[in-house]
Amino acid sequence: MTITEGDDLLTNILHQRRQKLARLINFPVILWSGRSIPRNYPALTYPFRASSHFLYFAGLPLENAAIRLESGKLELFLDEAPASSTLWHGEMPKRAEIAELIGADAAFPMAELKGRTTNAATIALQDSWTQLQQSQILDRPLAPPNSPTGIDLELTQAIISLRLSHDAASLAELRQAAAVTVEAHKAGMAATGNAQIEAGVRAAMESVIISEKMTYAYPSIVTVHGEVLHSEHYHNALQTGDLLLADVGAETSTGWAADVTRTWPVSGKFSPTQRAIYDVVLAAHDACIDKVSPGVEYQDIHLLAARIMAEGLIDLGILRGNVEDLVEMDAHALFFVHGIGHLIGLDVHDMEDLGDLAGYEEGRTRSSRFGLGFLRLNRVLRSGMLVSIEPGFYQVPAILNNSENRAKYKDFVKWEKLEKFADVRGIRIEDDILVINEGREVLTGKLPTKAPEIEELVAVNT
Repeated sequence: MTITEGDDLLTNILHQRRQKLARLINFPVILWSGRSIPRNYPALTYPFRASSHFLYFAGLPLENAAIRLESGKLELFLDEAPASSTLWHGEMPKRAEIAELIGADAAFPMAELKGRTTNAATIALQDSWTQLQQSQILDRPLAPPNSPTGIDLELTQAIISLRLSHDAASLAELRQAAAVTVEAHKAGMAATGNAQIEAGVRAAMESVIISEKMTYAYPSIVTVHGEVLHSEHYHNALQTGDLLLADVGAETSTGWAADVTRTWPVSGKFSPTQRAIYDVVLAAHDACIDKVSPGVEYQDIHLLAARIMAEGLIDLGILRGNVEDLVEMDAHALFFVHGIGHLIGLDVHDMEDLGDLAGYEEGRTRSSRFGLGFLRLNRVLRSGMLVSIEPGFYQVPAILNNSENRAKYKDFVKWEKLEKFADVRGIRIEDDILVINEGREVLTGKLPTKAPEIEELVAVNT
């Protein structure tokens, strides 16, 4: 970590955020940053990622640190780096320097935190070591972050209300992440013609992100098996006739994310069947983006995508029946399995460590329906929210070959017609949409979505 320019701006932003928090709660808060987790021996660790709740108020990815917030004031708890660490990690900024940068009112070694915990709320972190430390220092058991109680629940609800809408500082970071992500996808398309396997395209995309001093916001998905929603394999050969699905997003050095998916033909040209399905997904994508606006129910946007997907599949002869009836019986979900999108912010699925407390309006619960159960966001949209719009079409064998599904939908799916679309394993088109007073702004809009433009970008080196 280095001390950077723009210190006054960072200090002012963090001051504003904790003042807003102070207006929502009347008790002290302690937030931990977390620690590196060893891979297989202590000195070899996974890359450190600070807790997003800590980052929101502290601004910097400090390791093994905590902040105490009360009445708008911030105390930093952080040990100085030992002299021996200089050999391995170089000179590190002193605690006093960091405290000044983030506008801390005081700074102490971690050992002094134990004496400042009375009546303090917190949010449990994901890693077990830090959870144990939190519980020991607070001298009480902690509930998981998705089911807090008492003042921890009050704190969680307050932080959700703040983080749902982005301030100017967070939007500046999110725009940077979006811009780099767009360039990464263009690089991936251009690299496809010379790549032998999926990993070659992944490398081209991630090199753009790394060259901009960012990291990827989640493990990159670059696969010819687009029906595997979170594929983690990159060894498959790229062959003529394949579609390549790339779900890749950048994350800034302070944790703000982008999330974009494009699907393109390895050969540089969609087959007629691939183009037909692609245009159905694109129609849903465009219509859903056009519907994003303050006051709109996000679930209604999901259901709009479902209707457009169903209508398109009827037109292609894959489904038969009335659109509304097909959506009501979740026939569309045989192919469009997941929700239309999610919140984006400091986490690519923002605040999803808090479960449906963040994603769902108070009093709402997840549906048991096949076509709604995976909806990650069920809120009324408001200005300042950043959401993804990501309809898709997938031929998942475990779903399509399931005997119960075959029986339930035997009169509504033309299975013999579907066989003609065997070269479409999976297609997803995803963009990041900011809700603004006037409607919407597509932060990733400089990356084309129309099939001819996609083909042109891919065909450059094929």
